[in-house]
Amino acid sequence: MTPDQRTAYIDRLPKAELHLHIEGSLEPEMLFALAQRNHVDIPFASVEDIRNAYNFSNLQDFLDIYYQGMAVLLKAQDFYDLTWAYLERAHDDHVRHVEIFFDPQGHTERGVPFADVITGISDALADGEKQWGITSRLILCFLRHLDEAAAQATLDEALPYLDRIAGVGLDSSEMGHPPSKFANVFARAQLLGLKLVAHAGEEGPPEYVHEALDVLHVDRIDHGNRAMEDSALVTRLAGEGMTLTVCPLSNLKLCVIGDIADSPVKQMLDSGLKATVNSDDPAYFGGYVNANFHAIASALDLSREQLRTLARNSFTGSFLPPDQIAHLLAEIDHYDAHFAG
Repeated sequence: MTPDQRTAYIDRLPKAELHLHIEGSLEPEMLFALAQRNHVDIPFASVEDIRNAYNFSNLQDFLDIYYQGMAVLLKAQDFYDLTWAYLERAHDDHVRHVEIFFDPQGHTERGVPFADVITGISDALADGEKQWGITSRLILCFLRHLDEAAAQATLDEALPYLDRIAGVGLDSSEMGHPPSKFANVFARAQLLGLKLVAHAGEEGPPEYVHEALDVLHVDRIDHGNRAMEDSALVTRLAGEGMTLTVCPLSNLKLCVIGDIADSPVKQMLDSGLKATVNSDDPAYFGGYVNANFHAIASALDLSREQLRTLARNSFTGSFLPPDQIAHLLAEIDHYDAHFAG
């Protein structure tokens, strides 16, 4: 394919997004508007000031502004509007299914009721399915810089809403907070019938990926870049068909990689790993899912077959039932067969 053909192919390629923090889709314009609507004082005089503040060079600096931005999210309507704005962009990118992370601890510690957070998000997801046919799953993330007791308390709060929650995850500052720190709450979540995912191997070592597999018994690894440093681990991940939710522009923005050409996606595919492409926190990292596809497709010279594989992996790695996965895979095949670049 020519570069223009590849761009056109990506634009309309059916895909799922499996690694998206809904709070990380808070664009500067919405942050500023919600601050005014909710009468929240923020240290920014304009949208441009906020956009300038979105420049950072490591995970902790990002998290500082990320949590600062959360302060404007106070009511169920705010979470609805945030989620709806993301879904509009996902629809434009031909995303057919989303699995969205949310961080209730970042809200309940500010006095925002858990019920308002999940109601706003889940109502928008339901409306997105009605309007565009975008299916979804909601994943509750525990903040790993807090202790396991806080995670257990959050799971307690979630119990009345388990019909809306598909799984639990683990995010925030990775270094110094190994997956094993949350062994008990993950075991409890598994007993409740929830799916399990965890951020591992983004900044943390390959050992964190091992712990996510062997201690937390996760169904999916979020990021997983540093697994590539351990050949035995790579062989294991490939053999088990473990899905990795890679976030190229996030990796670049946080200096996990020095250049987009250093993204491990192609190496993962060549190693038989089930890699997917996702946007992570797109408002902060410079692009939604198609922008991530475009960035690595160009930098790594990905073939049409490799792009199709990444899209197929996003569906087979999802928590959808087999019949829906089969339907979406058929949609990819139909698109690919009839693509006229």
